[in-house]
Amino acid sequence: MQSTTGVTQGQQRTALWASTFAFTICFAVWTIFSIIGIQIKKDLGLNDTEFGLLVATPILTGSMIRLFLGIWTEQYGGRIVFTLVMLAGAIATWMLTAADTYIGFLFAALAVGIAGGSFAVGIAYVSKWFPQEKQGTALGIFGAGNIGSAVTKLLAPMVMVAYGWHMVAQVWAVGLAITAIVFYFITKDDPGLASRRKTGVKPVPFKEQMAPLKNIQVWRFGLYYFFVFGAFVALALWLPRYLTGAYGLDIKTAGVIAACYSIPASLFRVVGGWLSDKIGARRVMYWTLSVSVVCTFLLSYPSTSYIVSGVKGPIEFTLAVGVVPFMVIVFVLGFFMSLGKAAVYKHIPVYYPNNVGAVGGLVGMIGGLGGFILPITFGVLNDLIGVWTSCFMLLFVLVSTALVWMHFAIRRMDVAQHPQSFRDTDLPEIMAARHAH
Repeated sequence: MQSTTGVTQGQQRTALWASTFAFTICFAVWTIFSIIGIQIKKDLGLNDTEFGLLVATPILTGSMIRLFLGIWTEQYGGRIVFTLVMLAGAIATWMLTAADTYIGFLFAALAVGIAGGSFAVGIAYVSKWFPQEKQGTALGIFGAGNIGSAVTKLLAPMVMVAYGWHMVAQVWAVGLAITAIVFYFITKDDPGLASRRKTGVKPVPFKEQMAPLKNIQVWRFGLYYFFVFGAFVALALWLPRYLTGAYGLDIKTAGVIAACYSIPASLFRVVGGWLSDKIGARRVMYWTLSVSVVCTFLLSYPSTSYIVSGVKGPIEFTLAVGVVPFMVIVFVLGFFMSLGKAAVYKHIPVYYPNNVGAVGGLVGMIGGLGGFILPITFGVLNDLIGVWTSCFMLLFVLVSTALVWMHFAIRRMDVAQHPQSFRDTDLPEIMAARHAH
Protein backbone atom coordinates (compact mmCIF):
# COMPACT_ATOMS: atom_id res chain seq x y z
CA MET A 1 0.00 0.00 0.00
CA GLN A 2 1.23 3.48 -0.79
CA SER A 3 2.58 5.29 2.24
CA THR A 4 1.01 8.52 3.44
CA THR A 5 4.07 9.43 5.53
CA GLY A 6 4.91 13.12 5.35
CA VAL A 7 1.46 14.13 4.14
CA THR A 8 -0.03 17.08 6.01
CA GLN A 9 -3.69 17.43 6.94
CA GLY A 10 -3.86 20.51 4.75
CA GLN A 11 -2.75 18.50 1.74
CA GLN A 12 -5.25 15.78 2.56
CA ARG A 13 -8.10 18.25 2.85
CA THR A 14 -7.17 20.02 -0.39
CA ALA A 15 -6.96 16.76 -2.34
CA LEU A 16 -10.24 15.49 -0.88
CA TRP A 17 -12.39 18.58 -1.24
CA ALA A 18 -11.01 19.62 -4.62
CA SER A 19 -11.65 16.10 -5.93
CA THR A 20 -15.15 16.02 -4.43
CA PHE A 21 -16.10 19.36 -5.99
CA ALA A 22 -14.66 18.32 -9.36
CA PHE A 23 -16.55 15.03 -9.25
CA THR A 24 -19.76 16.90 -8.41
CA ILE A 25 -19.44 19.02 -11.55
CA CYS A 26 -18.52 15.96 -13.62
CA PHE A 27 -21.59 14.13 -12.35
CA ALA A 28 -23.81 17.11 -13.15
CA VAL A 29 -22.56 16.98 -16.74
CA TRP A 30 -22.78 13.19 -16.88
CA THR A 31 -26.52 13.25 -16.08
CA ILE A 32 -27.40 16.29 -18.17
CA PHE A 33 -29.64 14.27 -20.51
CA SER A 34 -32.01 13.48 -17.63
CA ILE A 35 -33.35 17.03 -18.14
CA ILE A 36 -32.46 18.19 -21.65
CA GLY A 37 -33.37 14.73 -22.94
CA ILE A 38 -37.02 15.38 -22.13
CA GLN A 39 -37.09 18.38 -24.47
CA ILE A 40 -35.12 16.47 -27.12
CA LYS A 41 -37.66 13.63 -26.82
CA LYS A 42 -40.46 16.08 -27.62
CA ASP A 43 -38.55 17.72 -30.46
CA LEU A 44 -37.73 14.42 -32.17
CA GLY A 45 -40.91 12.51 -31.22
CA LEU A 46 -39.03 9.66 -29.50
CA ASN A 47 -40.68 6.71 -27.79
CA ASP A 48 -39.67 5.59 -24.28
CA THR A 49 -37.17 3.01 -25.52
CA GLU A 50 -35.39 5.62 -27.67
CA PHE A 51 -35.47 8.09 -24.79
CA GLY A 52 -34.05 5.48 -22.41
CA LEU A 53 -31.19 4.80 -24.82
CA LEU A 54 -30.46 8.50 -25.19
CA VAL A 55 -30.23 9.28 -21.47
CA ALA A 56 -28.25 6.10 -20.82
CA THR A 57 -25.66 6.51 -23.58
CA PRO A 58 -23.35 8.87 -21.63
CA ILE A 59 -23.39 6.33 -18.81
CA LEU A 60 -22.01 3.68 -21.19
CA THR A 61 -18.91 5.70 -22.06
CA GLY A 62 -18.31 6.82 -18.49
CA SER A 63 -18.56 3.22 -17.34
CA MET A 64 -16.43 1.50 -19.97
CA ILE A 65 -13.48 3.86 -19.58
CA ARG A 66 -13.37 3.63 -15.79
CA LEU A 67 -11.17 0.55 -15.73
CA PHE A 68 -8.56 2.13 -17.99
CA LEU A 69 -8.74 5.51 -16.26
CA GLY A 70 -8.21 3.80 -12.91
CA ILE A 71 -5.10 2.06 -14.22
CA TRP A 72 -3.77 5.25 -15.84
CA THR A 73 -4.30 7.06 -12.55
CA GLU A 74 -2.11 4.49 -10.80
CA GLN A 75 0.55 4.96 -13.48
CA TYR A 76 0.48 8.69 -14.24
CA GLY A 77 -1.25 10.24 -11.21
CA GLY A 78 -4.77 11.44 -10.55
CA ARG A 79 -4.02 15.14 -10.86
CA ILE A 80 -3.20 15.11 -14.57
CA VAL A 81 -5.68 12.35 -15.51
CA PHE A 82 -8.56 14.05 -13.66
CA THR A 83 -7.79 17.37 -15.36
CA LEU A 84 -7.68 15.83 -18.85
CA VAL A 85 -10.94 13.97 -18.27
CA MET A 86 -12.71 17.19 -17.27
CA LEU A 87 -11.36 19.16 -20.24
CA ALA A 88 -12.42 16.41 -22.66
CA GLY A 89 -15.88 16.29 -21.07
CA ALA A 90 -16.24 20.06 -21.33
CA ILE A 91 -15.41 20.08 -25.05
CA ALA A 92 -17.86 17.23 -25.71
CA THR A 93 -20.66 18.96 -23.80
CA TRP A 94 -20.20 22.21 -25.72
CA MET A 95 -20.20 20.32 -29.04
CA LEU A 96 -23.46 18.64 -28.05
CA THR A 97 -25.33 21.73 -29.24
CA ALA A 98 -24.33 20.99 -32.84
CA ALA A 99 -26.40 17.77 -32.97
CA ASP A 100 -29.82 17.86 -34.63
CA THR A 101 -30.68 14.20 -35.36
CA TYR A 102 -31.26 11.23 -33.07
CA ILE A 103 -28.08 9.47 -34.27
CA GLY A 104 -26.17 12.72 -33.85
CA PHE A 105 -27.39 13.04 -30.27
CA LEU A 106 -26.35 9.46 -29.52
CA PHE A 107 -22.81 10.09 -30.74
CA ALA A 108 -22.68 13.36 -28.81
CA ALA A 109 -23.94 11.57 -25.69
CA LEU A 110 -21.14 9.00 -26.03
CA ALA A 111 -18.59 11.82 -25.92
CA VAL A 112 -20.28 13.60 -22.99
CA GLY A 113 -20.01 10.36 -21.04
CA ILE A 114 -16.26 10.88 -20.66
CA ALA A 115 -17.07 13.04 -17.63
CA GLY A 116 -18.43 10.00 -15.81
CA GLY A 117 -15.08 8.24 -15.92
CA SER A 118 -13.82 10.75 -13.35
CA PHE A 119 -15.09 8.53 -10.53
CA ALA A 120 -12.41 5.87 -11.01
CA VAL A 121 -9.75 8.59 -11.17
CA GLY A 122 -10.94 10.24 -7.96
CA ILE A 123 -11.19 6.98 -6.02
CA ALA A 124 -7.60 6.03 -6.85
CA TYR A 125 -6.33 9.57 -6.27
CA VAL A 126 -8.09 10.28 -2.97
CA SER A 127 -7.30 6.87 -1.43
CA LYS A 128 -3.57 7.60 -1.78
CA TRP A 129 -3.79 10.54 0.63
CA PHE A 130 -5.32 8.68 3.60
CA PRO A 131 -4.37 5.72 5.84
CA GLN A 132 -6.55 2.63 5.70
CA GLU A 133 -8.53 3.41 8.85
CA LYS A 134 -9.73 6.72 7.34
CA GLN A 135 -10.27 5.67 3.73
CA GLY A 136 -13.91 4.72 4.20
CA THR A 137 -14.82 8.19 5.41
CA ALA A 138 -12.65 9.93 2.81
CA LEU A 139 -14.03 7.93 -0.09
CA GLY A 140 -17.54 8.44 1.27
CA ILE A 141 -17.04 12.19 1.17
CA PHE A 142 -15.65 12.00 -2.36
CA GLY A 143 -18.49 9.79 -3.52
CA ALA A 144 -20.98 12.38 -2.26
CA GLY A 145 -20.14 14.17 -5.49
CA ASN A 146 -23.04 12.12 -6.86
CA ILE A 147 -25.04 15.13 -5.71
CA GLY A 148 -24.12 16.63 -9.06
CA SER A 149 -27.16 14.78 -10.36
CA ALA A 150 -29.34 16.85 -8.03
CA VAL A 151 -27.58 20.03 -9.17
CA THR A 152 -28.66 19.27 -12.73
CA LYS A 153 -32.21 18.43 -11.71
CA LEU A 154 -32.65 21.60 -9.68
CA LEU A 155 -30.94 24.13 -11.95
CA ALA A 156 -31.14 22.73 -15.49
CA PRO A 157 -34.99 22.91 -15.73
CA MET A 158 -34.93 26.62 -14.85
CA VAL A 159 -32.20 27.38 -17.39
CA MET A 160 -33.90 25.23 -20.04
CA VAL A 161 -37.33 26.83 -19.58
CA ALA A 162 -35.83 30.34 -19.73
CA TYR A 163 -33.18 29.95 -22.44
CA GLY A 164 -33.54 26.50 -24.04
CA TRP A 165 -31.56 23.28 -23.65
CA HIS A 166 -28.62 24.59 -25.72
CA MET A 167 -27.85 27.08 -22.96
CA VAL A 168 -27.86 24.29 -20.38
CA ALA A 169 -25.19 22.40 -22.34
CA GLN A 170 -23.06 25.51 -22.82
CA VAL A 171 -23.20 26.63 -19.19
CA TRP A 172 -22.41 23.13 -17.92
CA ALA A 173 -19.48 22.88 -20.38
CA VAL A 174 -17.96 26.18 -19.26
CA GLY A 175 -18.39 25.23 -15.61
CA LEU A 176 -16.57 21.94 -16.15
CA ALA A 177 -13.69 23.59 -18.03
CA ILE A 178 -13.18 26.18 -15.28
CA THR A 179 -13.26 23.43 -12.66
CA ALA A 180 -10.56 21.49 -14.53
CA ILE A 181 -8.21 24.48 -14.59
CA VAL A 182 -8.75 25.35 -10.92
CA PHE A 183 -8.33 21.70 -9.88
CA TYR A 184 -4.98 21.39 -11.64
CA PHE A 185 -3.50 24.48 -10.03
CA ILE A 186 -4.65 23.91 -6.43
CA THR A 187 -3.86 20.18 -6.13
CA LYS A 188 -0.59 18.23 -6.02
CA ASP A 189 0.51 14.82 -7.23
CA ASP A 190 -0.47 12.04 -4.84
CA PRO A 191 2.17 10.72 -2.37
CA GLY A 192 2.62 7.46 -4.26
CA LEU A 193 3.43 9.18 -7.55
CA ALA A 194 5.68 11.74 -5.86
CA SER A 195 7.57 8.94 -4.10
CA ARG A 196 8.03 6.98 -7.33
CA ARG A 197 9.45 10.03 -9.07
CA LYS A 198 11.98 10.57 -6.30
CA THR A 199 13.08 6.96 -6.09
CA GLY A 200 12.76 6.11 -9.77
CA VAL A 201 10.49 3.15 -9.03
CA LYS A 202 8.34 2.18 -11.98
CA PRO A 203 4.53 1.91 -11.61
CA VAL A 204 2.91 -1.48 -11.16
CA PRO A 205 2.75 -3.19 -14.59
CA PHE A 206 -0.60 -3.39 -16.35
CA LYS A 207 -0.71 -7.21 -16.15
CA GLU A 208 -0.06 -7.20 -12.41
CA GLN A 209 -2.75 -4.57 -11.81
CA MET A 210 -5.25 -6.71 -13.71
CA ALA A 211 -4.45 -9.91 -11.78
CA PRO A 212 -7.03 -9.45 -8.95
CA LEU A 213 -9.84 -9.21 -11.50
CA LYS A 214 -9.77 -13.02 -11.71
CA ASN A 215 -11.22 -13.23 -8.18
CA ILE A 216 -14.96 -13.95 -7.99
CA GLN A 217 -15.06 -11.68 -4.94
CA VAL A 218 -14.30 -8.65 -7.12
CA TRP A 219 -17.24 -9.49 -9.37
CA ARG A 220 -19.47 -9.94 -6.34
CA PHE A 221 -18.55 -6.42 -5.27
CA GLY A 222 -19.42 -5.39 -8.82
CA LEU A 223 -22.93 -6.83 -8.49
CA TYR A 224 -23.51 -4.85 -5.29
CA TYR A 225 -22.39 -1.71 -7.08
CA PHE A 226 -24.53 -2.53 -10.10
CA PHE A 227 -27.49 -1.97 -7.81
CA VAL A 228 -26.42 0.68 -5.30
CA PHE A 229 -24.78 2.88 -7.93
CA GLY A 230 -26.13 1.65 -11.27
CA ALA A 231 -29.73 1.75 -10.10
CA PHE A 232 -29.10 5.13 -8.47
CA VAL A 233 -27.89 6.58 -11.78
CA ALA A 234 -30.72 4.88 -13.66
CA LEU A 235 -33.35 6.37 -11.34
CA ALA A 236 -31.62 9.75 -11.37
CA LEU A 237 -32.03 9.71 -15.16
CA TRP A 238 -35.47 8.11 -15.26
CA LEU A 239 -37.38 9.79 -12.42
CA PRO A 240 -38.12 13.08 -14.25
CA ARG A 241 -39.66 11.05 -17.09
CA TYR A 242 -41.45 8.75 -14.61
CA LEU A 243 -42.94 11.63 -12.64
CA THR A 244 -44.10 13.57 -15.70
CA GLY A 245 -45.67 10.43 -17.13
CA ALA A 246 -47.02 8.53 -14.12
CA TYR A 247 -48.17 11.57 -12.13
CA GLY A 248 -48.58 14.22 -14.85
CA LEU A 249 -46.19 16.68 -13.20
CA ASP A 250 -44.45 19.51 -15.05
CA ILE A 251 -40.69 19.31 -15.64
CA LYS A 252 -39.76 21.79 -12.88
CA THR A 253 -41.75 19.94 -10.21
CA ALA A 254 -40.49 16.59 -11.45
CA GLY A 255 -36.93 17.87 -11.29
CA VAL A 256 -37.33 19.02 -7.68
CA ILE A 257 -38.85 15.72 -6.59
CA ALA A 258 -36.17 13.75 -8.42
CA ALA A 259 -33.59 15.86 -6.60
CA CYS A 260 -35.17 14.75 -3.31
CA TYR A 261 -34.03 11.28 -4.29
CA SER A 262 -30.62 12.27 -5.63
CA ILE A 263 -29.58 14.40 -2.65
CA PRO A 264 -29.87 11.72 0.08
CA ALA A 265 -28.51 9.13 -2.34
CA SER A 266 -25.40 11.30 -2.60
CA LEU A 267 -24.78 13.21 0.63
CA PHE A 268 -25.35 10.31 2.98
CA ARG A 269 -22.59 8.40 1.25
CA VAL A 270 -20.38 10.22 3.76
CA VAL A 271 -22.31 8.53 6.58
CA GLY A 272 -21.92 5.20 4.81
CA GLY A 273 -18.16 5.63 4.69
CA TRP A 274 -18.01 6.57 8.37
CA LEU A 275 -20.21 3.63 9.37
CA SER A 276 -18.10 1.26 7.28
CA ASP A 277 -15.01 2.40 9.18
CA LYS A 278 -16.74 2.02 12.54
CA ILE A 279 -18.89 -1.12 12.32
CA GLY A 280 -17.73 -2.85 9.15
CA ALA A 281 -18.84 -2.68 5.54
CA ARG A 282 -20.57 -6.04 5.65
CA ARG A 283 -23.16 -4.90 8.18
CA VAL A 284 -23.81 -1.73 6.20
CA MET A 285 -24.37 -3.82 3.06
CA TYR A 286 -26.90 -6.01 4.87
CA TRP A 287 -28.83 -2.90 5.94
CA THR A 288 -28.68 -1.47 2.43
CA LEU A 289 -29.86 -4.50 0.52
CA SER A 290 -32.52 -5.54 3.04
CA VAL A 291 -34.20 -2.12 3.19
CA SER A 292 -33.92 -1.74 -0.58
CA VAL A 293 -35.80 -5.00 -1.07
CA VAL A 294 -38.69 -3.60 0.98
CA CYS A 295 -38.67 -0.20 -0.76
CA THR A 296 -38.58 -1.58 -4.30
CA PHE A 297 -41.36 -4.04 -3.43
CA LEU A 298 -43.61 -1.22 -2.24
CA LEU A 299 -42.81 0.92 -5.29
CA SER A 300 -43.48 -2.02 -7.61
CA TYR A 301 -47.19 -2.12 -6.81
CA PRO A 302 -49.05 -0.60 -9.77
CA SER A 303 -52.05 1.67 -9.39
CA THR A 304 -54.95 -0.79 -9.32
CA SER A 305 -58.72 -0.28 -9.29
CA TYR A 306 -60.98 -2.84 -7.62
CA ILE A 307 -64.71 -3.51 -7.76
CA VAL A 308 -66.09 -5.51 -4.85
CA SER A 309 -69.63 -6.84 -4.74
CA GLY A 310 -71.05 -5.18 -1.62
CA VAL A 311 -74.33 -5.57 0.24
CA LYS A 312 -75.77 -2.45 -1.36
CA GLY A 313 -74.07 -2.87 -4.71
CA PRO A 314 -70.59 -2.65 -6.23
CA ILE A 315 -67.91 -0.94 -4.15
CA GLU A 316 -65.12 0.63 -6.13
CA PHE A 317 -61.75 1.66 -4.73
CA THR A 318 -58.18 2.18 -5.93
CA LEU A 319 -54.87 1.23 -4.38
CA ALA A 320 -52.01 3.44 -5.53
CA VAL A 321 -48.85 5.07 -4.24
CA GLY A 322 -49.50 8.83 -4.25
CA VAL A 323 -46.86 11.45 -4.90
CA VAL A 324 -46.12 12.07 -1.21
CA PRO A 325 -45.74 8.38 -0.22
CA PHE A 326 -43.68 7.90 -3.37
CA MET A 327 -41.32 10.70 -2.31
CA VAL A 328 -40.94 9.23 1.19
CA ILE A 329 -40.15 5.73 -0.05
CA VAL A 330 -37.77 7.00 -2.71
CA PHE A 331 -36.00 9.14 -0.09
CA VAL A 332 -35.50 6.08 2.12
CA LEU A 333 -34.31 4.04 -0.86
CA GLY A 334 -31.83 6.75 -1.83
CA PHE A 335 -30.54 7.02 1.73
CA PHE A 336 -29.71 3.32 2.03
CA MET A 337 -28.28 3.14 -1.47
CA SER A 338 -25.90 5.94 -0.47
CA LEU A 339 -24.73 3.90 2.52
CA GLY A 340 -24.18 0.91 0.26
CA LYS A 341 -22.16 2.85 -2.30
CA ALA A 342 -19.65 3.81 0.37
CA ALA A 343 -19.60 0.33 1.89
CA VAL A 344 -18.73 -1.32 -1.43
CA TYR A 345 -15.71 0.93 -1.90
CA LYS A 346 -14.58 0.45 1.69
CA HIS A 347 -13.82 -3.16 0.72
CA ILE A 348 -11.46 -2.33 -2.15
CA PRO A 349 -8.46 -0.56 -0.51
CA VAL A 350 -8.70 -3.06 2.37
CA TYR A 351 -8.53 -6.19 0.22
CA TYR A 352 -6.58 -4.78 -2.74
CA PRO A 353 -4.41 -1.91 -1.45
CA ASN A 354 -2.00 -2.08 -4.39
CA ASN A 355 -4.68 -2.46 -7.04
CA VAL A 356 -7.21 0.20 -6.10
CA GLY A 357 -7.17 1.67 -9.60
CA ALA A 358 -7.85 -1.60 -11.42
CA VAL A 359 -10.31 -3.14 -8.94
CA GLY A 360 -12.05 0.16 -8.23
CA GLY A 361 -12.20 0.82 -11.96
CA LEU A 362 -13.79 -2.56 -12.71
CA VAL A 363 -16.33 -2.28 -9.90
CA GLY A 364 -17.12 1.27 -11.00
CA MET A 365 -17.45 0.09 -14.58
CA ILE A 366 -19.95 -2.61 -13.62
CA GLY A 367 -21.92 -0.12 -11.55
CA GLY A 368 -21.87 2.38 -14.37
CA LEU A 369 -23.08 -0.26 -16.81
CA GLY A 370 -26.08 -0.62 -14.53
CA GLY A 371 -26.71 3.07 -15.09
CA PHE A 372 -26.59 2.39 -18.84
CA ILE A 373 -28.53 -0.85 -19.08
CA LEU A 374 -31.31 -0.11 -16.61
CA PRO A 375 -32.76 3.11 -18.15
CA ILE A 376 -32.95 1.37 -21.52
CA THR A 377 -34.63 -1.60 -19.89
CA PHE A 378 -37.05 0.73 -18.10
CA GLY A 379 -38.06 2.19 -21.46
CA VAL A 380 -38.44 -1.24 -23.05
CA LEU A 381 -40.59 -2.45 -20.15
CA ASN A 382 -42.78 0.63 -20.49
CA ASP A 383 -43.29 0.01 -24.19
CA LEU A 384 -43.82 -3.75 -23.83
CA ILE A 385 -45.76 -4.04 -20.56
CA GLY A 386 -47.31 -0.60 -20.37
CA VAL A 387 -47.05 -0.40 -16.55
CA TRP A 388 -45.21 2.57 -15.03
CA THR A 389 -44.00 0.66 -11.98
CA SER A 390 -42.33 -2.04 -14.09
CA CYS A 391 -38.98 -0.30 -13.48
CA PHE A 392 -39.26 -0.94 -9.75
CA MET A 393 -40.32 -4.53 -10.37
CA LEU A 394 -37.01 -5.04 -12.15
CA LEU A 395 -35.06 -3.38 -9.34
CA PHE A 396 -36.81 -5.61 -6.78
CA VAL A 397 -35.58 -8.72 -8.61
CA LEU A 398 -32.07 -7.27 -8.92
CA VAL A 399 -31.60 -6.29 -5.27
CA SER A 400 -33.14 -9.54 -4.03
CA THR A 401 -30.62 -11.48 -6.10
CA ALA A 402 -27.74 -9.40 -4.72
CA LEU A 403 -28.89 -9.93 -1.13
CA VAL A 404 -29.19 -13.70 -1.53
CA TRP A 405 -25.77 -14.03 -3.20
CA MET A 406 -24.11 -11.88 -0.56
CA HIS A 407 -25.65 -13.82 2.30
CA PHE A 408 -24.67 -17.26 1.04
CA ALA A 409 -21.19 -16.13 -0.05
CA ILE A 410 -20.51 -14.71 3.42
CA ARG A 411 -21.89 -17.83 5.09
CA ARG A 412 -19.54 -20.01 3.04
CA MET A 413 -16.62 -17.71 3.85
CA ASP A 414 -17.30 -17.77 7.59
CA VAL A 415 -17.85 -21.52 7.80
CA ALA A 416 -14.87 -22.46 5.64
CA GLN A 417 -12.28 -19.97 6.86
CA HIS A 418 -13.44 -18.15 9.97
CA PRO A 419 -15.79 -20.19 12.13
CA GLN A 420 -16.07 -17.39 14.69
CA SER A 421 -17.59 -15.12 12.00
CA PHE A 422 -15.43 -12.05 11.85
CA ARG A 423 -16.81 -9.26 9.68
CA ASP A 424 -15.83 -9.42 6.02
CA THR A 425 -13.86 -6.20 5.78
CA ASP A 426 -12.57 -6.31 9.34
CA LEU A 427 -10.43 -9.41 8.75
CA PRO A 428 -7.52 -7.76 6.88
CA GLU A 429 -7.57 -4.91 9.40
CA ILE A 430 -7.52 -7.31 12.35
CA MET A 431 -4.65 -9.32 10.83
CA ALA A 432 -2.69 -6.13 10.13
CA ALA A 433 -3.21 -4.89 13.67
CA ARG A 434 -2.03 -8.18 15.17
CA HIS A 435 1.01 -8.22 12.92
CA ALA A 436 1.88 -4.65 13.93
CA HIS A 437 1.76 -5.59 17.63
